[in-house]
Amino acid sequence: MPNTKTRIFLVDDHPLVREWLGQLLAGEPDFAIVGEAEEPAVALAAMQEAPPDIALVDLSLRTGTGMDLIKDLRAQLPDVRVIVLSMHEELSHVERALRAGASGYVMKRESTTRIVEAIRTVREGKVYANPEVIARLAERMVGRRGALVARSVDTLSDRELEVFRRMGEGHATKRIAADLGVSMKTVQEYQARIKEKLSLADATELLRAAVRWTEGLL
Repeated sequence: MPNTKTRIFLVDDHPLVREWLGQLLAGEPDFAIVGEAEEPAVALAAMQEAPPDIALVDLSLRTGTGMDLIKDLRAQLPDVRVIVLSMHEELSHVERALRAGASGYVMKRESTTRIVEAIRTVREGKVYANPEVIARLAERMVGRRGALVARSVDTLSDRELEVFRRMGEGHATKRIAADLGVSMKTVQEYQARIKEKLSLADATELLRAAVRWTEGLL
């Protein structure tokens, strides 16, 4: 390993989380925090100015989405490796993040040693996820969990899934539009497509399904 420190950029919309991560990682002799941001656009601009080695990115951001930032980084700064640090444990989030270009996925509920382990694994050019997630992904790939049903959220696009998730968290259409930087009409179009893909009869069923999925019941 070279003697230079691994440069890390933090992207999370909670100041306390960024402070906690900064303190945690600053204690490692081979890590250096080189920047932080709470919005994807600000993060991308800062990383374009001074590219880090690794970006720790939360998927759920108040303005924009972590998934979009991952895609932008892959397209514009392909040498920056991304590790997702998220509260979402659904396999659909893990799969989408990895397809978008992430090299690692760590749940916020996991121990701090997992975050350090993920960074050291990813900087070596490997992909990181905890053993439980890897096992579940393997089961899905070989079909042991059965074929996906028509109502599965796996049929949704990344942006449709983001709208669906925010609905399940209780966000109104107006707020979702503002947070994602789109019009209310656009959000309504996403909602219409979600209803069609999940075979839901009306807005009430859509909201109920979103809440149940967010709570892990669907």
